[in-house]
Order: sequence, then C-alpha cells, then structure tokens
Amino acid sequence: MPIDLVPAELARIARCSAGTALGDRCAAFVAAVWPTLSAGGASWAGFYLDCAGAPDAERLVLGAREPKPACSPIGVHGACGRCLLSRSILVVRDVASLGTGYVACDPRDRSELVLPCLRADGSAWGVFDLDSFDVGCFSEADGRVLWTALVAAGLTAAGMAPSGAAIGSVRTEVI
Repeated sequence: MPIDLVPAELARIARCSAGTALGDRCAAFVAAVWPTLSAGGASWAGFYLDCAGAPDAERLVLGAREPKPACSPIGVHGACGRCLLSRSILVVRDVASLGTGYVACDPRDRSELVLPCLRADGSAWGVFDLDSFDVGCFSEADGRVLWTALVAAGLTAAGMAPSGAAIGSVRTEVI
C-alpha cells in the first residue's frame, strides 16, 4: 500500500516537530507519521544518528523509533550506512539482496526504505529508516513522500537533494 501524506498531514507534521532539540523533533516526527506508515505495511520506523568520530562499526546510534527498540549501534556497512554515505534515498525491495552486509535487527524484515537526514551544507547527520515484513513494500514514490515530510519537519535541509540538486530531483537508489 503506498504511503500517502496529504498536505494537511504535512502541516500537522511540521507543527508537531517544532521543538528545538533534535531528539524532540525526531520523536515528534516518528509519532506523527507512525500511524500512516504502519497502515502502509511498515513494521518499524526510526532514526539512526551519525556519530561521525566513532569507528565505522559503531557510527549509527538508534534515536526515536516506533514500535520497539532495534540494534544499536550499527555500522556504515548496511542499508542505513549506505544511505548515510551516499546521501541518497535507498529503496531495498528484498533485503536478501544485500547479502552479508545487511544488519537484521528483526529476522522477519524483508524490505527497507532509508532516507538521509541532511544539514544545510549537504552533510548527513543521520537517516530515517523504515522496515517491512513484506518484500517490495516500499517504492520510489514512498521515498519522495517521506522526503517531503522530513523537509516539512525540518529534519532534512529544505530545497536540497542528497545529490546537491533541487528538491524535485532527489537521487534514489533501488536495489
């Protein structure tokens, strides 16, 4: 089922995410979008924050999430790390295609959608990650909808795509 956030929902997300602390904004965002995401087939949603000075195996630390905890810290070798380093939206139709580099926090997960969270200078401070128990749950269109929601919430730089281009041309990698 496609993820659909109508303009009124985007406005609500922007209002819910108005806290000044990053952790508060992430928690408000997850709480605001989780009902829509879970209805669309997501089994988990959350943020991983980049600890840039840490060893690669420990760089991504779990932040706000629903409905349960997940692995933390995780390295930059899995889907989240790939998204962080490329600053591209990553749609993984079947996590089995990632081979041994995949970080399986829940062995039932079959697909994933990961979006970079960018500062105004284009560097990534973290990622927003979605998992599903269904193969092929997420699409490029879902990535664009969630990118718009992250921009509305002030959790990724407005007007800047991961490729450094205009917002309408956010680079997406489908695996």
